[in-house]
Amino acid sequence: MLSLLAETSQLSGQAIHFEDLGLRRGIDLGFFELRFYSLAYLAGIVLGYWHLTKMIKAPGSPMAQRHADDLFFYCTIGIILGGRLGYALFYSPDFYLLTHPLEFLKLWEGGMSFHGGVMGVLVAIAWVCHQGKISFLRTADYIATCVPFGMLFGRLANFVNGELWGRAAGPDVPWAMIFPEDPTQLARHPSQLYQAGLEGALMVLVMLLLFWKTKARWRPGLLVGVFTAGIGMARFVTEFFREPDAQLQEFARSTGLSMGQWLTIPLILVGLFFVIRALTRPPIGSQPAQPATA
Repeated sequence: MLSLLAETSQLSGQAIHFEDLGLRRGIDLGFFELRFYSLAYLAGIVLGYWHLTKMIKAPGSPMAQRHADDLFFYCTIGIILGGRLGYALFYSPDFYLLTHPLEFLKLWEGGMSFHGGVMGVLVAIAWVCHQGKISFLRTADYIATCVPFGMLFGRLANFVNGELWGRAAGPDVPWAMIFPEDPTQLARHPSQLYQAGLEGALMVLVMLLLFWKTKARWRPGLLVGVFTAGIGMARFVTEFFREPDAQLQEFARSTGLSMGQWLTIPLILVGLFFVIRALTRPPIGSQPAQPATA
């Protein structure tokens, strides 16, 4: 993607104008515009559920299909409510909670927090595990393997929306882009694509290889630890190229790091803790275990 953008820029001899890419924010159905942002979340959730059903058929599954069905329902609610509430609390508390509370319901306009979504999913997993009497940590391992699908689609949707653009880029960045809603009209990093690559595509590859090509599933907490630390480090790096939200730019200048970077530090530490914990304990068994009964 970046190489194609670079070629386009070199041919034109100037920065790429986002509107010249011909991207639309959704599909006009006449009576309603179906936003790609909404479709991205739907695609991530459905693909994650499909992959989860494949995973639980492999030896060692801690859950049955009925648990996967419950997780699909409750995690969807957790993603939406947790992600939206996290964005309201971490990024715009005055706007959403004090002056414009009804704006909280406008999910189609964007504004979702990854960290809030994680908290929502953890609550959903805890509820299903409590009700089904299955292992929380091993269930979290399976869910963590599926989450990067949604990260990939979500960041691509951010790019299609022309939102969450990056910091101003120098002349040595041939794929620098001018976004139409940027009041400064500076050539900027398409940081949404950086995030799609690191938080999405790379983590999809890492998690799938760990689950299907290694014995990581036999070490409770290893998969969720790798995901948590990996996604935290990927987000920390890409935040150097992402423009902080307008209301948090002063916070970033005064602290030296963006809000997103501060929020990823606990994720990295927690992830490393679970990785070390999993690797220093014996695996649960090298022999295939029987799947949970339906």
